[in-house]
Amino acid sequence: MNRHLRFFLLCAPFTGVLTLGGAIDWLKSGLVQLVFCLPVYIVGMHFFGRSALKSIRKGRPNMNVLIAVGATAAFVYSLVGTFLAPLPYQFYETTAAIITIVFFGYWLEDISVQSTQRALDALVRSEKTMAHMVAYDDHQQEMVFPVENTQLRSGDLILIRDGEMVPADAKVLWGEATANEAILTGESLPVEKKVRDFLVGGSILASGTVRAQVVAAAGDSVLAGIVAMVRKAQSEKPPVQRLADRISGVFVPVVLGLALLTLVVSYIILRDFTPSLMQAIAVLVIACPCAMGLATPAAIAVGLGRAARQGILFRRAAGLESFKDICQIAFDKTGTLTTGEFSIVRWEVTAPDVSEEEFRRIAFSLEKYSNHPIARSIARAWKVKGDVRWARIEEIKGVGMRAETKAGDVYEAGSYRMPGVGEDGSHNVYIARNGSLLGWIDVEDTVRPEAAEVIGWLRQKGIRTILLSGDKKEACRRLAGALGIDEVFAEQSPEDKLKKVAELSASVPTALVGDGINDAPALAKATVGIAMGDASQLALQTADVVLMNHGLRRLPAALKLGRYTFSTIRQNLFWAFSYNIVAIPVAAMGVLSPGAAAVAMGLSDVVLAVNSLRLFVKKLS
Repeated sequence: MNRHLRFFLLCAPFTGVLTLGGAIDWLKSGLVQLVFCLPVYIVGMHFFGRSALKSIRKGRPNMNVLIAVGATAAFVYSLVGTFLAPLPYQFYETTAAIITIVFFGYWLEDISVQSTQRALDALVRSEKTMAHMVAYDDHQQEMVFPVENTQLRSGDLILIRDGEMVPADAKVLWGEATANEAILTGESLPVEKKVRDFLVGGSILASGTVRAQVVAAAGDSVLAGIVAMVRKAQSEKPPVQRLADRISGVFVPVVLGLALLTLVVSYIILRDFTPSLMQAIAVLVIACPCAMGLATPAAIAVGLGRAARQGILFRRAAGLESFKDICQIAFDKTGTLTTGEFSIVRWEVTAPDVSEEEFRRIAFSLEKYSNHPIARSIARAWKVKGDVRWARIEEIKGVGMRAETKAGDVYEAGSYRMPGVGEDGSHNVYIARNGSLLGWIDVEDTVRPEAAEVIGWLRQKGIRTILLSGDKKEACRRLAGALGIDEVFAEQSPEDKLKKVAELSASVPTALVGDGINDAPALAKATVGIAMGDASQLALQTADVVLMNHGLRRLPAALKLGRYTFSTIRQNLFWAFSYNIVAIPVAAMGVLSPGAAAVAMGLSDVVLAVNSLRLFVKKLS
């Protein structure tokens, strides 16, 4: 049960009895009222009092200080009236009402923003499921037995049937199926999966049956990483919230001062301590827990929840806020604006002592170790069994692969930047041995179907677009012309990209969209780094935002959501300030009783929560 609801249900019966005190003779006794009030006061001080004391010790008094002081003032006044002095009024019911209504208000806040957790809760539930593990007995007979997916390890074999949840990240070994990845990507259409395709843990097999090999334990899966990412973002405070926290830190002492001033001025005017004290308590209560404390976190929580449902994952809450300032967006080319699915269209062997078969074997043996999309396409097209066994191999960022045989021969596969190639960059990949060119390979990439629409939308919104790529100038210019991109920076090494993004971000707030290892440093340097969902792990770790499942089409939604969220925060803060500017003087004039003030305070927080929840229905397309 919700903690605030539990406290409310515990206090409500005692408060109800005290409220009836004026109508029942035996409840008019101060001692009887004290007996009914004491449990409520103890529960209230256990929650509000401890929180208030901790915040005071840290030098940052929070909103619970106001509740604790207000409830205690009414309780002590009533206690004095019961035992020490014949005071005409006792306000045990006021003490109980303040505490009970505030608990009720806190619970209303909780249920108002509870839906923000639904997307994350769905992901968390998907983390634990049953799996069908495949094993073999001594006679090589296949056995299938159920295990919890948390027990699966990389390399285990699993059977996934039609309609079942994929229990862990896995690679298809046998069979074909369609997978519904909506829980992770927001995309409702099933995705076709065949042999060697990747299955994301948490997705659902819409049709078909496959045998697959687990590639990551539950704790290292894509799903676990997403859950951790969203939780981290929800726990962080963006700059605007830190500003609200600083204002709140000043606000509490100011309200305490106003309450004291109200007590003194009212007593001078009325010459009656009892109503003066009630006015001062009303000032304390109506300002607490101060809508400013809810204004930002409510909007941020809803924004992050909506984003997760749309397949947009924010690694940092600040990234959500930063979108409001973005004036230009730089795009990597390969795998971002293009599909990254290349096909070999031309190739030529230039060395007389190398056969075509040997050339393909060398190219495959080098490129199979690279994660670059062009390298993967060559390795996929020219796969052979008798590949070269290298003594040492490494990937040089922005250049290509370099390997050495046991005999000491050095082989390279990469761009025209390779030393000794001596070409003008007219081909995509060059293969060299000991610095001498063996041949070249040309590939063609296809533009993502949604790229033109996304670039057009950005231009319509006045956002400048830039192509920032390591590819050749001619290829980059052709793509930029076809899509309508404003500016092109081609043939950029990772170091060049880093410098260019730093330069762009220093002039105006700039976002970078990329997916490769060579994009990682620049993603970290941009005002907002945006990685594609199938990007390299390094790119995912350095980006602020991840667009799932080739999510370029989700970029406009991410930008809109960031701006809508910040707009909602501003609306909430405006309401919070306006509410306090109006409500505190009204309470100080004695128009509201402490109980009515507690109700008004609770409703003000609900208004903010409901306003934040509008983000869930805001149109993003």
